[in-house]
Amino acid sequence: MPERAKDRPWLMRTYAGHSTAEASNELYRRNLAKGQTGLSVAFDLPTQTGYDPDHVLARGEVGRVGVPVSHVADMRRLFEDIPLEQMNTSMTINATAMWLLALYQVVAEEHGADISKLQGTTQNDIVKEYLSRGTHVFPPGPSLRLTTDMIAYTVGNIPKWNPINICSYHLQEAGATPVQEIAYAMSTAIAVLDAVRDSGQVPQERMGDVVARISFFVNAGVRFVEEMCKMRAFTRIWDRITRERYGIENAKQRRFRYGVQVNSLGLTEAQPENNIQRIVLEMLAVTLSKDARARAVQLPAWNEALGLPRPWDQQWSLRIQQVLAVESDLLEYEDIFAGSHVVEAKVNELVEASFAEIEHIEKLGGAMAAVESGYLKSELVASHAERRGRIESGEEKIVGVNCYESTEPNPLTADLETAIHTVDPATEAQVAEAVRRWRATRDESPDAAAPRALQRLKDAAATDANLMEATLECARAGVTTGEWAGALREVFGEFRAPTGVSSAPVAVPAEEGSTLADVRRRVKLTAGELGVGKLRLLVGKPGLDGHSNGAEQIAVRARDAGFEVIYQGIRLTPEQISSAAVAEDVHCVGLSILSGSHAELVPDVLERLRRSGADDVPVIVGGIIPSADATALREAGVAAVFTPKDFGITEIIGRIVNEIRTANKLDPLEVPA
Repeated sequence: MPERAKDRPWLMRTYAGHSTAEASNELYRRNLAKGQTGLSVAFDLPTQTGYDPDHVLARGEVGRVGVPVSHVADMRRLFEDIPLEQMNTSMTINATAMWLLALYQVVAEEHGADISKLQGTTQNDIVKEYLSRGTHVFPPGPSLRLTTDMIAYTVGNIPKWNPINICSYHLQEAGATPVQEIAYAMSTAIAVLDAVRDSGQVPQERMGDVVARISFFVNAGVRFVEEMCKMRAFTRIWDRITRERYGIENAKQRRFRYGVQVNSLGLTEAQPENNIQRIVLEMLAVTLSKDARARAVQLPAWNEALGLPRPWDQQWSLRIQQVLAVESDLLEYEDIFAGSHVVEAKVNELVEASFAEIEHIEKLGGAMAAVESGYLKSELVASHAERRGRIESGEEKIVGVNCYESTEPNPLTADLETAIHTVDPATEAQVAEAVRRWRATRDESPDAAAPRALQRLKDAAATDANLMEATLECARAGVTTGEWAGALREVFGEFRAPTGVSSAPVAVPAEEGSTLADVRRRVKLTAGELGVGKLRLLVGKPGLDGHSNGAEQIAVRARDAGFEVIYQGIRLTPEQISSAAVAEDVHCVGLSILSGSHAELVPDVLERLRRSGADDVPVIVGGIIPSADATALREAGVAAVFTPKDFGITEIIGRIVNEIRTANKLDPLEVPA
């Protein structure tokens, strides 16, 4: 039997970066040596939100969920001994995407690279930041302008670069259904392409080149058939929109180009070994179908619900891809689902429903208007609440969480201290001191390069000029990330996105005899005993962690249980949270942190409450918190710690009532299991 010709496999990436540029560079070179074929750079939250590591909001966040890059020297160290002209680099960066691309280009030029040959992607999808990920900085209008300027610049100067990676991935993480995921991503793409077309920076005959460089970043959940059909639906919808709305006749330019990270939302802290088979199944959804196969795949690690994966855990996920691509015969065949009436029916259903939602968003004024009105956010909060309700009721099964819960001792997590990677707390102080030295040794006279470049940037921002050249001048002049973003904040202002909490519908009915009905009764009883109309709960997101899904779900369920909920959204300092708790005279403070900054920020909130005389207010904490850290937080005075294994939100609200009663020396009330 003659050997079949094999298709070229997808790009294999690992989303990585931590601590410092030097440590991340070492990790990248090790991963490339193991057979990884592209880089996927994770930046820390200060870099993503436009702050230097010595800013007050950066406290506890430096180097935790990615690598800090404060200026061009950091970018040099990050890519030292890595040939950028030969590399395909994905950078997960949005509000500060223009800045990081400028730093990347300057370093590539220093390497002697021809920048027209650079290949890679800047994520640069700000809409999903307003909706789910929370690293937005500027209002929607200026943010769309930055994206438009980048697209216009790259089409002319870095033609192989994908200047935007429109992300439905984070929408699914925030609770989106497949139809919402498709419709919201496509509506974002329409807003971006309309802005580029209407800006006049790209002639109509070059719009095909713009469309050809638009890429997508999607999520693949565990519902294998539906997820695979979703990708086929994406492909058809994109082809139709680009042909009919933008007149793109070249079929190659209309091709739906996407990369994928499979679902992290579905990874469980309970029985985390089950995450491996989840990851494999989700990977198959985006690789088995040749007609809708991902161009790049990155897989999470089995222990991401526990903490930061180690290099070995990332290697395991890389090997999963390599076994499929190298050992199986998948790449030898045409699309194995072509002609399936089951698949065709599901794809048609998704296409029809998605176009209906796209048309609805168009009637609202498009994606940007639907962000500002709060429509998109409230819809996501509602669908996420419905999903959580199905899990809690047992309607939606998760193995090891709400079914098949008995388990043998897990050798992978026998020693939790070594089962995840930890960042040395001393790193933050070292990085902060390094950026202070960088600024101190720079020429700061008015006519010096950095001040002059920053003034040019502000002047350009006040006009309709393309901001990429001014940004490149800042990069070459040694301007820092915080200075670049700060200059634009002066001109554009900042934006606090709608939370979607107040308008979210009731997702779990409080029927007689239900757990929620019992908790509602206890909330009312406790409020009466304390002589107040309602119990008041402050839900706070300290630091820069913008993943607010959990906080929003707690806020919605507490509201439905009869609490008055104070939730001001993301990105608050401990001082702001403690001041709000005192001003609102709350009965409990709930803090949500997923970035790992809990050890730094939670004790600060506790201390500020003590100094304000509110040390009798119980503080609870939720997030990805290792057991040793949870113990330390309780010893510091935290009343209760909740992690992803605590999936019963109504039960958590019941625990909050208990903690309020304990703090106020009321007799305990038993909450049913």
